[in-house]
This record gives sequence, C-alpha cells and structure tokens, in this order.
Amino acid sequence: MTVTLKPPAPAALPQKTKSPFKHRLSAWDVKFSPYLYISPFFLLFALVGLFPLGYTFWVSLHDWHLLKGQGDFVGISNFIEVLQDRFFWNSLRNTMSIFLLSSIPQLVCALVIAAVLDQNLRAKTFWRMSVLLPYVVTPVAVALIFTNMFGEDYGLINNILGNFGIDPIMWRTDTIPSHIAIATMVNWRWTGYNALILLAAMQSVPRDLYESAAIDGAGAVRRFFSITLPSIRPTMIFVIITSTIGGLQIFTEPRLFDPTDAGGAQRQFQTTVLYLWEMGFQRQNFGKASAIAWLLFVLIVIIGIVNFSISKRIASADTKAPANRAQRRAAAEGKRR
Repeated sequence: MTVTLKPPAPAALPQKTKSPFKHRLSAWDVKFSPYLYISPFFLLFALVGLFPLGYTFWVSLHDWHLLKGQGDFVGISNFIEVLQDRFFWNSLRNTMSIFLLSSIPQLVCALVIAAVLDQNLRAKTFWRMSVLLPYVVTPVAVALIFTNMFGEDYGLINNILGNFGIDPIMWRTDTIPSHIAIATMVNWRWTGYNALILLAAMQSVPRDLYESAAIDGAGAVRRFFSITLPSIRPTMIFVIITSTIGGLQIFTEPRLFDPTDAGGAQRQFQTTVLYLWEMGFQRQNFGKASAIAWLLFVLIVIIGIVNFSISKRIASADTKAPANRAQRRAAAEGKRR
C-alpha cells in the first residue's frame, strides 16, 4: 500500500482592503461623474438659451426702444397690445398655413425616400449623400433659385404652365400661391435631412422581422406599415417635433422671397418671426417684439406637448393591441376546450 502525499496548498495572499476614504471616493465617482460629464452642455445651454429667454421676458415687461434702451415698466401691456393687433394674428395664420403645407408633405416624402434608400441599391453611399445636398446649399442660394422659378412674369413655372394654356399664377401677390412657393423651398431643403434621420432608424430594425414576415406572405407595403413604422416611432416623434419647431420659426425663406417688403405688399406671407423682426428692427419697439417672441415660444411648447401626447397615445394603443388579441385567442381556445 503506497501513500501519496499531496503538496501543501499555497497560503492565500492577504487581500488589500480599500481605505474608507478611497471607497467613498470610488462611490462618489460612480454616482456623480455622469453628471459632471454632461454638465458642459447644460452650462452652455443656460448661458445661451435660458438667460436670453429670461432676459427677453424682462424686456417684454418694459417700454423698450431699440436706440433709447429701457423705458418705463408696463407689465403685460405689451402682450395685450400684441394680442389685439390684427397683424399678429395675420402672421400667425400665415405661419400655420406654411407650416402645414411644408411639414406634412415633407414627412411623407422623407418616409418614402428613406424606405427606398433602405433597399439593396447600387451605389448606396452616393444616393444617400445626394439627398443631403439641398441641406448643404445655403438658404440665400435656395431663395434666389426658387424666387426666379416662381417669378410672376418670367418665372420658369409660369412659362411651363403657359405652354399648356394655363394663365400665370401670382406667386407673390396671392396668399395661397405664395404659401405654396415658400413651403416648396422649405421642403426641398429639409426633406433629405429628415430622410437620412429616418433611414438611420430603419437600418436599426432587425432584418429577421422582415424575413419572417416575407415567409408568412406579407408584401412590401404590409411589411412597411406593420414592421417599419412601429419600429421607428420614437424617431418619427423626434422628426415631427423638430419639424414643428423649425416650421413655426420660419424666417429666411419668406424674408428672401420678397426682400422689398417684410412678407409681401399686403402681408400675405408674413410669418410670426418676420413680424417680430419688423417690430424690433423697423418699428424699433423691442418690448412688443419680446412679447411676440414669448407668445411664439408658448405656442411652440403647446403644439409640442400636443404632438407628444398624441404620439404617446398611438404608441400605447399599438402596444395594447397585441395583448388584447392574445387574450381573445386564449379565451377562444378555452371555450373550444
């Protein structure tokens, strides 16, 4: 009988324990360092965003002249006078009209372009970069090109319509045609930008879902409405909100569409920001201009909240629908048994 001796187990090395201060410092690092990393953005936002917003509200409560500076404290009188001004309501109607004519077609076209670019195309990079070219072009160049296209006398579009026996359209004189012309400029510049954002969201959708739906017999249109749109809903909400903010703050396109008058001879396409600019720099009344800015800010916040609540309800309804269908199927199977 042989006895094998096992070597002695190595002694466990003593573990170094952290001192209470180092342990506390490590806990603080994990807890507070993320806030430190994102603090530069919020500090910069407070400097260039919140402070001007608060200072604008302070200016709106005074009789403030562009050259003379701060005057008497008037309270909410500037807000009351602006709300009683027919030109303000005219600018608000024009803004909403141009916003609807630009945002809805812009979103639909961006969705279609993104869906096409999401397919297996040749030279994908070329086509994806091509849709971004209108965004790269400066707004002044875009306005000059489209101003010549929508000219009333020798414009390209009126010349084309004249070949078919159609009378020239007064793109600058009439209200609705001027809104369509400005909305066309906005759509041409921003559709490709929004399409790339939606395309990035579509690229993140798992391809297994499309393959499974294709095996089940779903066509391309059914896959788009049943898989693509529900999957990119958060990005859709982001695009809708940013388009709303940009559409309600439109200034460059209507200002350059007719540089002589601030929104047309009859104010037929004068937007709210353009009216704000006229009040501040032509009438030199900074108090009322600041009141207009705050009223526009409140309007944008209200519309943004409405958009978010509607999108949230649609999302909750879509998530509840599969559960309700599953419950109905389970109840039907239980009755059969």
